[in-house]
Amino acid sequence: MKKVLFTATVDIHILQFHLPYLKYFKEQGYEVHVATNGNDKIPYCDKKHKINFERSPIKINNLKAIEQLKKIIEEEKFEIIHCHTPMGGVVTRLAAKKARERYNTKVIYTAHGFHFYKGAPLFNWLIFYPIEKWLSKYTDTLITINEEDFNIAKKKFKTKDIELVHGVGVDINKFDFEMSESEKYKLRQSIGLKTNDFVMIYVAELSKRKNQEMLLNAMKRLIKKDKTIKLLLVGKDSLNGKLQRIVKKNKLENNVFFLGYRNDIPELLKISNLLVSTSRQEGLPVNVMEGLMSGLPVIVTNCRGNRDIIQNEKNGFVVENVEQLTEKIIQAKENYEEIYNINKNHTEIEKFSLENVMKEMVNIYTKG
Repeated sequence: MKKVLFTATVDIHILQFHLPYLKYFKEQGYEVHVATNGNDKIPYCDKKHKINFERSPIKINNLKAIEQLKKIIEEEKFEIIHCHTPMGGVVTRLAAKKARERYNTKVIYTAHGFHFYKGAPLFNWLIFYPIEKWLSKYTDTLITINEEDFNIAKKKFKTKDIELVHGVGVDINKFDFEMSESEKYKLRQSIGLKTNDFVMIYVAELSKRKNQEMLLNAMKRLIKKDKTIKLLLVGKDSLNGKLQRIVKKNKLENNVFFLGYRNDIPELLKISNLLVSTSRQEGLPVNVMEGLMSGLPVIVTNCRGNRDIIQNEKNGFVVENVEQLTEKIIQAKENYEEIYNINKNHTEIEKFSLENVMKEMVNIYTKG
């Protein structure tokens, strides 16, 4: 029986982004293996392997992980190995070096956003760029998901097959439903929102990279003009309450709502008026795609990943700083009908759909 292995540092990465591809291989008759540093049950997975992956490149456990994975690869003799996440990609490609020569194993690595990018800290370029360049010679196919990463890889890396794919694929059907006014009212009320509130939503882990602090700075200005402007921050907190303290200090508690991790993102988008992203850098942001797919107007910062999806004043708005962000939010509220219709006839979002990305990936998997 043919075998395929998917690797990532943590289970959640596989669960959130790659189940359709595990399902595809299962339907093609493959024995599907998954290797992560986790114990979750993974659908469509025949064999689960726990590997001592660590996110930090300097952790000694990653050396153990290479040996653990090398043993599994030698025993199972996979036809295809598809690795994800930075350290998952490093460990897996090092462990699979001999298998590529002995068993003709095809090693695929998806870069979900290189740590080195225009404007990245020098440390990132000194550490991560040389590692990725070196490992490119042990990669049969390198998949990138934005133009900047694709261009760097094409110019600098040794991988012969470098592909640009439109992300991990978003299921458009998740957003193809109607909510009654009564359902919207109940959901808004459960959060603490009123019927006439103008609701912005940012779905992202609370982190320095996602840069929610920029939005809070905008909110300080916005509520002086209009107290009906509200902000939903949806995602787990990786800043240990820093943003909540900023909200309290600036008396924004009635306008900023921390919802934590939620399973009802499509419904939350339905009760919102505007999707925002103030990220410093992205691979290819699913939250922005989902905003477009739900029909919301979108305002994003001008960073890698965001600008791969949003074309300023064509299917959304791209801003450079807090002043522009504040101005554009006010404009969106005051001219909502005009702003709301900006992406209605924009069909390019379909290229980010799961259906289209699946076709792109199948072409890669089946390529000789």
